[in-house]
Amino acid sequence: MKFAIFGTGGVGGYFGGRLAQAGEDVTFIARGNHLSAIQRAGLSVESISGDFVVHPAKATDSPQSVGYVDAVILAVKAWQIEEAVIQMKALIGANTVIIPLLNGIEHMEMLVNAFGREYVLGGLCRISVFVADAGRIKHVGIDPYIAFGELDGSKSERVSKLFAAFKNTSGLTVETSENVELAMWEKYLFIAAFSGVGAVTRVPVGIFRSIPETRAMFRRALEEVALVANSRGIALTEKSVQSVMDRIDQTQPDTMASMQKDILAGKPSELESQTGALVRMARAADVSVPTHEFIYASLLPMEKKAREK
Repeated sequence: MKFAIFGTGGVGGYFGGRLAQAGEDVTFIARGNHLSAIQRAGLSVESISGDFVVHPAKATDSPQSVGYVDAVILAVKAWQIEEAVIQMKALIGANTVIIPLLNGIEHMEMLVNAFGREYVLGGLCRISVFVADAGRIKHVGIDPYIAFGELDGSKSERVSKLFAAFKNTSGLTVETSENVELAMWEKYLFIAAFSGVGAVTRVPVGIFRSIPETRAMFRRALEEVALVANSRGIALTEKSVQSVMDRIDQTQPDTMASMQKDILAGKPSELESQTGALVRMARAADVSVPTHEFIYASLLPMEKKAREK
């Protein structure tokens, strides 16, 4: 299959790198020093699942030069999606499918409005990974996992082909989902609470899960996401909440979410698409989310300062 990785950061670099390693036709959309390094020396991936280098690697900052592809893996930061939608159009042919691997929920409506439901799959991933240096991706925690499926829950040939491509790779687990909207909300349940509590406490998971007060705060954050999901017809339950609690107890103790890392580094973050989105959805549904309201208000000054730079 012919893939375009739109956004060659940690997530796009890792999953796109694994596809290229397995022999798929992959073009990485990147820019700046990161692009130059990939074009010169390939894409280097340091991973707890095994290091590898994609060299030579096909990489460009011009989607127009790539032409139509079978699949676009969209892995940009949430605030970059409006620009991405414009640039991606050069990649979208009659049979192209888009697999979004963003944190959050609101991007799905934007993609469907821009391209139509027939071009968009639901998608999610789990991994702790980042760009360590130009041309170098570092996977430091969480067993890599990717899932996708048709938004209407149907089985399709294109999903089967994508599954086969990912199944042929090493260093990740792949699944298809017949209820991908629920699966995305389960991911959002985890990441919204994990990012928010981590950022506001300024400590990794091993610390905030071990202190009774912050552990309770994390659980309340999860319960609030579930309430908002329920108001939108998504069946997150107490079992869903407990599943996340069990998962964080198995997570490498020094793990931090990307939003948390960005905020602590004084960089623009995904605060609006994660915590802010939850607060907006709660207000629209008249659901009380005091934990997320507190997190959002506490972090907003730092976010505004970072975006003024």
